[in-house]
Amino acid sequence: MPTETEKIELSEDELREITGYAADCARRVLAIFERELPDDTRPRDAIAGAEAFAAGERRTTALRQSAWAAHKAVKEAPSPAAADAAFAASHAAAAAFLHPKASAHQVKHVLGSAAHAARAEELLADGDERGAAEGTLAWARQHAPAAVSAVLGRLPAAPAGGGRVGEFIRDLDAALRV
Repeated sequence: MPTETEKIELSEDELREITGYAADCARRVLAIFERELPDDTRPRDAIAGAEAFAAGERRTTALRQSAWAAHKAVKEAPSPAAADAAFAASHAAAAAFLHPKASAHQVKHVLGSAAHAARAEELLADGDERGAAEGTLAWARQHAPAAVSAVLGRLPAAPAGGGRVGEFIRDLDAALRV
């Protein structure tokens, strides 16, 4: 296992696959945010930027700014579920900027979008919170591209903490790590 100061191999193709995966996870819960703030396009724009990068476009300052804009939308979200949906979108755009260093924090960048999507679904569930989150987590496990597992295998395990989202990140990390 690499130490926190070591660099890891991280190809542009892997970065694109991880970003596309994160965008897919975030898109699953975008409607949660948009039902409450239909005129706020920041999360949608972040996901679209992530999808464009995953499809081969350049990684730009505009993409990074869209990640920050979606992050700012979290503070304006009327409900915790909408906030987690915006966090998922922010993580999707930010995944394009994953650093090639062996830091447990980087695991959050790989899996944050999926974990926040699961939390958004869990918060909306009426009586079956665990089941709603598990459905989203199962989808995330089944749809993770090979690059997710390969890169996780080069990183230290997900860090402790982070509340319920942190639990989801650790669960996904354990399931997807090779």
